[in-house]
Amino acid sequence: MDFELNEEQQEIKRAAKEFSEKEFTPELALELDRKEEFPMELYKKAAKLGFTGMRFPEAYGGQGYGLFEDSIVVEEMSRVDPGIGAAISLGNLMLPDVLLKCGTEEQKQKYIPPLATGEAIASAAFTEPEHGSDLSRMDTTARKDGDEWIINGGKEFITNAPIADFLVILCQSDPDASPSHRGQSLFLVEKGTPGLEATKLHGKMGIRPCTTGSLALSDVRVPAGNLVGELNKGFYYALELFNSTRITVAAQAVGMSQGAFERAFQYAKKRKQFGAPIIKFQAVSFKLANMALKIEAARLLTYKAAWLYDEGRVSPMATSMAKAYAGKIAMQVTDEAMHIHGGYGYLADYHLERFHRCAKITEIYEGTTEMQQLTILNSLMKQF
Repeated sequence: MDFELNEEQQEIKRAAKEFSEKEFTPELALELDRKEEFPMELYKKAAKLGFTGMRFPEAYGGQGYGLFEDSIVVEEMSRVDPGIGAAISLGNLMLPDVLLKCGTEEQKQKYIPPLATGEAIASAAFTEPEHGSDLSRMDTTARKDGDEWIINGGKEFITNAPIADFLVILCQSDPDASPSHRGQSLFLVEKGTPGLEATKLHGKMGIRPCTTGSLALSDVRVPAGNLVGELNKGFYYALELFNSTRITVAAQAVGMSQGAFERAFQYAKKRKQFGAPIIKFQAVSFKLANMALKIEAARLLTYKAAWLYDEGRVSPMATSMAKAYAGKIAMQVTDEAMHIHGGYGYLADYHLERFHRCAKITEIYEGTTEMQQLTILNSLMKQF
């Protein structure tokens, strides 16, 4: 076991750090948060440097690394700014994972290169208004009509929906399947397809630069060739996708925690009360020590999950542990960082309140903490 990043990974970390610290200025972060605006130019800059295509094969325009290296990049970006970091890291929604595993060569050639190079934005539309975390039931339907599929339904809380160039949509393709999840399929739907309407959601608590929307699909027709993988296997493909995206969310949470901690630590060294820096007081110094302890534990869980994934030993339990714990720690650490700043922590210009607002989503999206606990329990039931 080697707990050190190799030389190449260290260089990736340095490059991501330098890029983020240069480009994610405090002024821009505040502006994008206020406007709820996706950082398109930054996304394209990050793509040119290879940060958005870390995990995709060089043959399709990617860098040829693994989820571990990608997690390092996500962590560094989220450390500098949680909102911009989330927006850039979720620009492709890891959809090339699905296409690489079960897509046709034509689909891979068409959709992966523009995602790897930042020329396109992707979206995965799974969640529905009435079902939330329960993907085993889909009200969105896909009906075969000759050489086409006709899709009807609605999706909610869909990352990138209003700006996506194409979406992968989970539908009920066999209404008579029992249980129903055995009759679900994935379909590619391109922007501008008649009947597809996306509405941007406003007023999110955090990660505001990361665009979220609702989808309405009314008699949306797609070619039969837009089916992803095997018919009626979509539910299982979606679960496989979560095994990677949940690690990405864990990396976001670790980065948010680290960024908040660093701000609190520097503030505690400078801020004086009763004639001494507040870091000299145990009430503050013990907080900082415990924050560092929790962040390191969350980081190790995240790195382990990413390493297992890259080794081809995907562990839903390790993935869920990483996401559940890292999300919990992100909330605790950002809260403590605000507390150390006192009244200043409540002000936007000190950025901690934004870190805290953004941290909450890591406990919710890509499966709530409770869903992760169910996955962990199911894994334990198989072991004991």
